[in-house]
Amino acid sequence: MKKYFITGLVILLPLAVTIAIVVFIVDFLTKPFIGIVSNFLQDLNLLNKGFLFLTPEQVVLYGSKLLILICLLLSTLLLGVITRWFFFKSILSLSDKILHRIPLINKVYKTTQEIIKTLFASDKGSFKQVVMVPFPKEGTYVMGLISRESPEICSEKAGEKMFSILIPTTPNPTSGFLLMYRESDIIFLDLKPEQAIKYIVSCGVITPENSQEIANQTQ
Repeated sequence: MKKYFITGLVILLPLAVTIAIVVFIVDFLTKPFIGIVSNFLQDLNLLNKGFLFLTPEQVVLYGSKLLILICLLLSTLLLGVITRWFFFKSILSLSDKILHRIPLINKVYKTTQEIIKTLFASDKGSFKQVVMVPFPKEGTYVMGLISRESPEICSEKAGEKMFSILIPTTPNPTSGFLLMYRESDIIFLDLKPEQAIKYIVSCGVITPENSQEIANQTQ
């Protein structure tokens, strides 16, 4: 009985976490447009009928989200194609310079731009090194991922090299804490990021040592 329960838990827990993350991302992407699209579909009397166990309101809501995701996907693909054109690159360059000169807006725009470039265009190995650090107090430890070295001013004030470390929360690793640690307080682990994430998401159930054993139990 215990073996069957563990097998079911191993199957259901990753599925539940995956669904939760997907729902979070979908809601995040569609929330700014959901009101406009829902009103548009209702005005056109589209999708105003129930379907199976869904009410007309739920059909409109889910239909709106699906339509928004499709439009976002097509818009992203179209933008990628157009961006490769020289003329459009010139326009983007001009608009980039203009946005950098507008007070307040330039701060938000520049910060967002740097974050996106770092996450998707950087090849410096961010979030590749798994570490163990004291948190939330001395004597207790958590696993984290090194994002990069901390700002130089922070290292200078601390009198030692500092590292910025992401501490994911469990069981939802999409949120967490960004903390700075002295290099002497960091314990570097010979683990892959995927192994650390599995350990965090599973609430400590799946360790690097027994992950292969659990995989064999599900076969």
